[in-house]
Amino acid sequence: MNTWFSKNLGDGILAWEPLDQIEAFFQSEYAKVGTPKEMAVFTRHESEGRLHCEVTVYFSPASIVVANAFDASPCTSPSPDGLNLLGGSKDSWGVLFSKQL
Repeated sequence: MNTWFSKNLGDGILAWEPLDQIEAFFQSEYAKVGTPKEMAVFTRHESEGRLHCEVTVYFSPASIVVANAFDASPCTSPSPDGLNLLGGSKDSWGVLFSKQL
């Protein structure tokens, strides 16, 4: 499966609590399956000209269990530009975005 998932958490100032929950749940699931490089969660702060930014979380295809737990929606693969790794291996960048880096 190559489907990514995303979840908009809204205002960046208020996103810290759901981000902590996503990170904790991800780390638990990630450890259960042996820390695969293709399993990762990323965030991006997007402002699109607005005063306040919104936080969007992107779940790699291998993170489907975590994505489903947080009601994330299917999406296309995000551009790596502006992404921050929330959970997973630093090696996931090369595995997940090799064609875009």
